[in-house]
Amino acid sequence: MELSKLIAKDLLSIKAVFFRPDEPFTWASGIKSPVYCDNRLTLTAPAVRTDVENGLVRLIKENYPDAEVLMGTSTAGIAHAAICGHIMGLPMGYVRSGAKDHGRQNQIEGRLEPGQKVVVVEDLISTGGSVIEVVNVLREAGADVLGVVSIFTYGMKKGLERLAAADVKNVSLTNFDEIAAEAAAEGYIAESDVARLIAFRNDPSDESWIKK
Repeated sequence: MELSKLIAKDLLSIKAVFFRPDEPFTWASGIKSPVYCDNRLTLTAPAVRTDVENGLVRLIKENYPDAEVLMGTSTAGIAHAAICGHIMGLPMGYVRSGAKDHGRQNQIEGRLEPGQKVVVVEDLISTGGSVIEVVNVLREAGADVLGVVSIFTYGMKKGLERLAAADVKNVSLTNFDEIAAEAAAEGYIAESDVARLIAFRNDPSDESWIKK
């Protein structure tokens, strides 16, 4: 089975990605969303976790064969970076959302030498803002950031444009379109809902996809 389809089925099976187009969730930003995503649930589902970690390792080997260090995003990417680092025999660390206010005041945890080739491990990419901040912190520390691997990406226009502008490559295990199609195929949502979901993905600020 194709990797993106396998991971889509996995995430749906444990409700890590949960669609509710007729009763939208409200994000912190106020945007109404037909999807709820919590990839942390993969950590408590061993079979799915195995698929995810093996998939991330495969993406790293295929897309960033020169990787020397894995850096997780705080907090959701840390466990995945640690597991992948263990499988690959690579060092790992993580980047805090801000520097500590005590001790050595580190923002980057773990040993990182200038010039080392780094891959960032993230769980989810929507608008791309948080992962770009992580990449910038690593670059400022002298790292050669090869790119990002993530479990799931929305593929939102804003996110794609921001990643491109920041010269950040991302490769995801699966994406919004794949999961929406699989959700319809397995009966989680109606086939007619797929177009509504894609309309949301294309422009989250346009709420015309919501049934009045």
